[in-house]
Amino acid sequence: MAAAGTGFFANLRAAAGDEWRRYVEHPFVRGLGDGSLPEAAFRHYLVQDYLFLIQFARAYGLAAYKADSLAEIRAASEGLKALVEVEMDLHRAYCAEWGIGESALEAVEADAATLAYTAYVLERGHAGDLLDLRVALAPCVVGYGEIGARLAADPATLTEGNPYTPWIAMYAGDEYQALMRAEVEALEALAAGRGGAARFESLSAVFRTATRLEAAFWQAGLDAAGA
Repeated sequence: MAAAGTGFFANLRAAAGDEWRRYVEHPFVRGLGDGSLPEAAFRHYLVQDYLFLIQFARAYGLAAYKADSLAEIRAASEGLKALVEVEMDLHRAYCAEWGIGESALEAVEADAATLAYTAYVLERGHAGDLLDLRVALAPCVVGYGEIGARLAADPATLTEGNPYTPWIAMYAGDEYQALMRAEVEALEALAAGRGGAARFESLSAVFRTATRLEAAFWQAGLDAAGA
């Protein structure tokens, strides 16, 4: 499994227990794998994910502010640049393939699940330190990698005629898997330098809440499609 192992993140994941499984094995995710997810649910997810990426960029800016070293500032800056200059363009192009133009993306409003999730991540970043912020972001960054790898390896995943195969391939691919591993490594280093073990109880609560909000993000897509 992509995110398995030992260390600080593995302990967070284990402590999340059923909440983590409900996120990475959500009916939305299973629908991606077998191709049964209503396309309306996926389109809703795509536009809301675009709005989330904008707030994700803000989180990287906040990470630079919360940094204690030039190396941490540089890492946050590089992440922000990649997100704004590369990832957002790729997401817009992918949305266009689903018939969602840039004007539609700019006109859409965030739903309750998007607002709740992004507000929580940024609040944790403002109220806490860089480790709090990265723990709040970890279910997204690492969870997508685990989901992609899980679906790609599952014999039950439909490949022929599945409209979600490109999505699965993107998150199961070498580029994203390397990004996921780098995120885990960065989290391990932050935890070691900022007393993660001593703060595990409070950080675990942050991780569980962010995980629940990720699952709610999937559910919002199903709800929007009446599924």
